[in-house]
Amino acid sequence: MAQTITNSDIFKLMEDFAPKSFAYDWDNVGLQIGSHTKPVKKVMITLDILESVVDEAIEKNVDLIIAHHPILFKPLKQLNLDSWRGRIIKKLIQHDITAYAAHTNLDVANGGVNDMLADLIGVEDRDILVETTREILYKVTVFVPETHLEMVTDALAKEGAGHIGNYSHCTFQTKGIGTFIPLSEANPFIGKQHELEKVHEIKVETIVQQSILSRVLKTMIAAHPYEEVAYDVYPLENDGEKFGIGRVGRLKEPTTLEAFVNVVKEALNIENLRVSGRLDRTIKRIAILGGSGEKYIYPALQKKADVLITGDMSFHFAQEAIEMGISVIDAGHYIEQVMKSGTKKYLERKIKEDATIDKSLEIIISETNTDPFQYR
Repeated sequence: MAQTITNSDIFKLMEDFAPKSFAYDWDNVGLQIGSHTKPVKKVMITLDILESVVDEAIEKNVDLIIAHHPILFKPLKQLNLDSWRGRIIKKLIQHDITAYAAHTNLDVANGGVNDMLADLIGVEDRDILVETTREILYKVTVFVPETHLEMVTDALAKEGAGHIGNYSHCTFQTKGIGTFIPLSEANPFIGKQHELEKVHEIKVETIVQQSILSRVLKTMIAAHPYEEVAYDVYPLENDGEKFGIGRVGRLKEPTTLEAFVNVVKEALNIENLRVSGRLDRTIKRIAILGGSGEKYIYPALQKKADVLITGDMSFHFAQEAIEMGISVIDAGHYIEQVMKSGTKKYLERKIKEDATIDKSLEIIISETNTDPFQYR
């Protein structure tokens, strides 16, 4: 039977996709306003949480708003309900709507904002533009009675333990004998108090990323039959997967900057953009970074990009780019709206795959345009 889904269930899905640990230290991601425990029947995805977006959520009976840009970015020194931010917070609380943000962690995540943009534009053989973190790895070893081996290993795998590259459920298992004496206060699953017990056990070893370690251990212990679970956690020196901001790769075929501008406009469904550099220049290698990316000209050059696609490019940075030999396409900050459809597809796929989740949960995309600019 499908369980009632709560906000925290959706948060977990989002943090499997874009762990909060990926976010920059100046960012504020995760729960913004609301509750972890409230049941949720309708989720709305938006780029920004503006008052018009909240009004839309109220009208559509939304329980949870997932945004890219946090509504609470800097610490509040007062909560003035007459201010624009105060009005938004008041409406969210009055209508019991929870707000959640996945910002720079969603930029960094594999399959996140920058991969969504690169997919639309057709950038192949991609690499990270700037590495921001590497996953720290741990070896988890647990001793399991033979009768419960499958139950415990399935629980480990379900939480993401044992993932190596394109393989899941990776473990190494060794048979042995476990010994113990249950003391007076014990309530043993196997054996009797004050008597030495010998049990045929399996030593299970698996690899776990730091971002999911606490969750894996909690689930493992819950699935294990013993009152006191014997397990070890070892930090590893192995290089974990690298993650970072921006993407760089190549086009399938070289083209001119002028022709590529039209490709970008069509792919991202925008009518206007700014471009610097010679329009007849041949380009093949592309760097892309959603949001404000003017400070990433130098990494793009180091990765031998012919053009950087980003937003919020200022006058002098654009001049420097031309002098250094890299073209710039400023497609605007609003191109990050690709996260709306991308996040919807991700959540719908995860909900479909999980038999325990109520399939009546509805995921919708905000129809409110939050781009502050008009073009004439």
